[in-house]
Amino acid sequence: MTTPHHAINNIVVVGGGTAGWMTAAALSQHFRDTPVSLTLIESSQLGTVGVGEATIPTLRRFYAKLGLSDIDVINATDATCKLGIEFQDWQGDGKHFIHPFGLFGDNPQGINFQHYWLKGLELSEHADISAYSLGVNLARQNRFYLPNAKPQSRLEIFDWALHFDASKFAALMKTVAMGNGVKAIDGRIHTVGRHPNGAISGVQIEGREGVIEGDLFIDCSGFHGLLIDKTLNTPYVSWQQWLLCDSAVSVQTSSTQTPLNRTIARAKQAGWQWRIPLQSRQGNGYVYCSDVITPQQAEDSLFADVSGEALNSPRHFRFTPGRRDVAWQHNCVAIGLAAGFIEPLESTSIALIETAIEHLIQTFRQPHYNAQDVARFNEVTRDEYERVRDFIILHYALNGRTDSTLWQHCRQMTLPDTLQDKMAHYQQQGEVKRLAWEIFGADSWIAVMHGMGFTPQQYDPRLSDVDEATFVATLQRMRQWIEQVCQRAPHHQDFLSYARHQATRSGAHA
Repeated sequence: MTTPHHAINNIVVVGGGTAGWMTAAALSQHFRDTPVSLTLIESSQLGTVGVGEATIPTLRRFYAKLGLSDIDVINATDATCKLGIEFQDWQGDGKHFIHPFGLFGDNPQGINFQHYWLKGLELSEHADISAYSLGVNLARQNRFYLPNAKPQSRLEIFDWALHFDASKFAALMKTVAMGNGVKAIDGRIHTVGRHPNGAISGVQIEGREGVIEGDLFIDCSGFHGLLIDKTLNTPYVSWQQWLLCDSAVSVQTSSTQTPLNRTIARAKQAGWQWRIPLQSRQGNGYVYCSDVITPQQAEDSLFADVSGEALNSPRHFRFTPGRRDVAWQHNCVAIGLAAGFIEPLESTSIALIETAIEHLIQTFRQPHYNAQDVARFNEVTRDEYERVRDFIILHYALNGRTDSTLWQHCRQMTLPDTLQDKMAHYQQQGEVKRLAWEIFGADSWIAVMHGMGFTPQQYDPRLSDVDEATFVATLQRMRQWIEQVCQRAPHHQDFLSYARHQATRSGAHA
């Protein structure tokens, strides 16, 4: 029996902000040469949460598909370059490490580098594994250049992302979407109509006659979940048994120093504090567990650890770490905060928007879908969220702090089976077990595990009989090569100045 297809002629996106306009921009480009129409409804009376100003490298691939260059986006969004995240005080002893967007070491014999590093310890080569990462060392020295498009070895490989003004990026996405013919409506939805089978038939706007009908509705209404939650009552799966932080307070401050090329994530008594440098200002926030401190205490702690003058009043919000039981229910797809939220650590919120949009586009090779498409989308979305969940939990589980019950609980809690298995496999085999639909690669897991002192128990036996002098010399050459490259690399600020100059030249030639 053939599964019936549901044709798509009209798509309605509910909610603007980063999620809504990214969705509208990408789908309008995908359906550009088809009769499919897109309408986006947003209310200028309602603000957006806007927790994310830091991204991961996948974003650059996303906007490149829309015809935007890195220079375009940097200059349109007050952006700086991001080579990774520096984690401070997560071990409770003043130590810090960087999770880079890049690789560790080379593998001349086809053996993953962590085994070379472990063998090196046995031979009194005690350099931290980060000494073999170009991305880490560029970040530490606040230097930046565009990666070699054709690297000659793994040592050269690193990637980068952006810190940006999320509202300006949403505006950029709006420009792309409107240029592709998306119709924008400013208003608040007061009624959502339903078909007899439960699917959404249309929405009505306050003070506006008529019904806005659609074949597919995309809920980008944030935590409110106007369609997926308030209308369809889709259950929410909470992960608070593992992720205890449920609140945050944020504030923007003036810049007091040259912008860093990395995000700072500093652990504190009740959670952790972010510092995100933009060209003209700095984003700051404290993600915390409300069982440990009050909102006022969190705000006081945040302001005690920021530099510069506050540019806005602090914003407080609460959240429940988790995801919708299904992100696609009937003819409604939830994207962004409406679909779930883990927490800001590792900058995954926008990345999960990107991947949801990509899966949707892959579904719509033709403008229709069936029940199998819905089931597949929900399965992939579930797996992606759970893979990210495990990666975030890893940071808490390996902490070394003793200043609150939060950190003690995180070390003692029973972990998800998938994470327990992954950690055990790495410790016993020295290899990162890869799972389907993971956003973070093996070297990301290695960066966090090694940064937290969680290392393999043994190296690959193929390294047992190496020539020790040659082996040590090889490790030393790797470190020396990275040091030399970093010494020649321009400073981050120099690249930002270059980006502004390129934009000025383009404007002059327009």
